[in-house]
Amino acid sequence: GTLWDLAIAEAKRENPDDDGKRVEVWEKSMLFVGNKNGGKTTIILRCLEREEIPKPTLALEYTFGRRARRHNTPKDIAHFWELGGGTSLLELIRIPITSHNVRSFAVVLVLDLSKPNELWTTMEKLLQVTRNHVNKILTKLEKTNPEVATEIKQKMRNNLQRDHPDYELVDPFPIPLVIIGSKYDIFHEFDSEVRKIISKTLRFISHYYGASLAFTSKSESLLLKARGLINYLAFGWDKSKSVSVDHSKPLFIPAGLDSLSQIGPPPASDSDIGKMRANTPLELWKKVFEKTFPPKNFCDLQDTKDPAQDLQYAEYEVDVMRAQKNQELEQYKRNASKSWKEMDFDPD
Repeated sequence: GTLWDLAIAEAKRENPDDDGKRVEVWEKSMLFVGNKNGGKTTIILRCLEREEIPKPTLALEYTFGRRARRHNTPKDIAHFWELGGGTSLLELIRIPITSHNVRSFAVVLVLDLSKPNELWTTMEKLLQVTRNHVNKILTKLEKTNPEVATEIKQKMRNNLQRDHPDYELVDPFPIPLVIIGSKYDIFHEFDSEVRKIISKTLRFISHYYGASLAFTSKSESLLLKARGLINYLAFGWDKSKSVSVDHSKPLFIPAGLDSLSQIGPPPASDSDIGKMRANTPLELWKKVFEKTFPPKNFCDLQDTKDPAQDLQYAEYEVDVMRAQKNQELEQYKRNASKSWKEMDFDPD
């Protein structure tokens, strides 16, 4: 698309080679989505070490950053796209992610921890539309460039080693995903039971999608940790090995380092869990979460048409594994209702 060509031309124009040598330039793209006023712009500015005051993002904004891996090497480029308007402008997600860049693309979902009643809806709408769009691209690539399609699928499966007990129970996002819980300073004042439910749920969502998770606030040290996760994907920085799963502190969990047995069952009584009708573990957690935090009927922008009602977004991939997934879910529910210690995740 023309927007892309301009963006790339602009980023490349500033990247001349010394002595005209061609050196492989690492080029990645990130799309930031999430709650309105949730702090996406602030995080991007921190990643790029810019001192500007963040302005509200209206639609889709583009900026880029460049870093040299070593002295005198051409600079790597990272394209940063940001979707404004919360969940009201979902159709714009299709602009930055294309079949040309999907293999080097990552998504950063910024969720405002101070608004738990909007959390699930925001996460679900944004990830659903992004995933549908990426899956459409992958379906096309399977015909035109099967190697790339396979490489992308493999890469996402690699976050969890095959011998991880949850390998069969999770459903990794098709491209790398980072989930940031923002406004931890406000969240920290919440009742500890409330914090625990939200933290546990976000750990489950991240683990289920093969995502990394980090809580941030205005605190410099938290922003730096989140920036490390993002710049690992944007500029190939070293992957952080540190993990913090303590619910009384800010969570920090790089992809693949959590497990369902550590997260524990959804925060509800066994009898409640037994009664809930759900098709996937994710749906079960949603029901439990929304029991405590009923979704507010919030509309980001008045009179925006709901893309979920739009036929062009109809689910196009029939889930062949439905039967198997149902069986796995039953297994999950039975196990979640047992004491968590003797949990058996054997998918057979």
